[in-house]
Amino acid sequence: MKPLGRWCLSMAMLLSANPLRAQAPSFKFLEHPGPYSVGLKVVNQYDPSRTFRSSSKDVAKEGARPLQTLIWYPTPAGAGTPMTVGDYAALADAELFDNPHPEQNKWRSQLEASTDVRLWARRDEMPASGHYPILIYAPSDSSTPWENADLCEYLASHGYVVLASPSMGASTRDMTDDLDGIDAQARDISFLITYAKTLSDTDLSKVAVVSWSWGGISSLFAAARDPRINALAQMDGSMRYFPGLVKKAGDIHPERMDIPLLFFTAEYPNLLEDLEDDYKGPPADRVGPNVLNAWIHGDLFTVNMMGMAHGQFGSMIQRRKSAQSFAADQVADYGRDDANTSHAWVARYILNFLNASLKHDAAAAAFLKRTPVENGVPKHFMAAKFRAAQTTPTSQSETATKSSSKEPLTGGIARPAPQ
Repeated sequence: MKPLGRWCLSMAMLLSANPLRAQAPSFKFLEHPGPYSVGLKVVNQYDPSRTFRSSSKDVAKEGARPLQTLIWYPTPAGAGTPMTVGDYAALADAELFDNPHPEQNKWRSQLEASTDVRLWARRDEMPASGHYPILIYAPSDSSTPWENADLCEYLASHGYVVLASPSMGASTRDMTDDLDGIDAQARDISFLITYAKTLSDTDLSKVAVVSWSWGGISSLFAAARDPRINALAQMDGSMRYFPGLVKKAGDIHPERMDIPLLFFTAEYPNLLEDLEDDYKGPPADRVGPNVLNAWIHGDLFTVNMMGMAHGQFGSMIQRRKSAQSFAADQVADYGRDDANTSHAWVARYILNFLNASLKHDAAAAAFLKRTPVENGVPKHFMAAKFRAAQTTPTSQSETATKSSSKEPLTGGIARPAPQ
């Protein structure tokens, strides 16, 4: 996860001193599975078009870019043993395909308290019959492809094939917070879409990217360059915080994009002060046109999660938080149970957005157009807005989108015609 705020330590100490806070429950994914069981495949593959510097037994070497690829997919009722949190953590032992080094995998210790928690996916099950929309999950800064395994399993259980790979820099395992890093992850997204075409259960005419944090700015770059992407769902994506990098790229024009976008924002305490103190990069990276304001030719859904901190969008990130670290970025008096509730509603809104955008589901479109309270969201948890796409471009240059036509859907949502 890319930290976007430096939280007040004195407030953290005060909250963690509360004995009730110390006993706060850990993360729980509250949504129920869809009609499918979930399979998981882990594929170690390379992108031969790019080089990558890795190490084996302390010897540096350069070769094709390694992409540990996780695939969650619909399956008939499985007979295998479900994945545990510990099983997912173990995947980080050998993300670059070298000899496993579990002693260097910090996720093992950070998730130790949740090691035995079972999730839904079962390894290497037979896929369900049929062809399903493709989702690429783009993780946060330097994170693992399974940082939001609960969400990925949830979407797969509702009839999607979900692919993800680690967030890595152009030539390093850690992401670099610059254009080279963004471009590398954007190319990873397109690589996974191409790979998805080889799977027996995918529908390449229906593709979306779901992302969190730094993965959000990378998914924006991918969608601007790859006409196969039909929709974006972002959880507090970094394009909100680094519009200068969007401007610096030169070929990313949000004002020309005509695909639907669902964007969740987090509620930060002392947002400006925290961001100014935390970010050490060039100041120009933070200055530029607002991407959401520029998104005028695609339907835009913005949802402010009023009690969620940035880190609470990631299920595995939440699981590794102690009472003290949870308190460090806690928003007001929204506690652990509230974070679980908020995360569940984020998942439900993402599902309905994808169902409306990719599956043309009228009920899902209607869900998005209702107020949060009408959908059953507790009061004071969420504020949602919808802005329909402009149907008439305001200038000729704004018509130069990567998709030339739209197909209207019930409820006012639109997506480009299949490429």
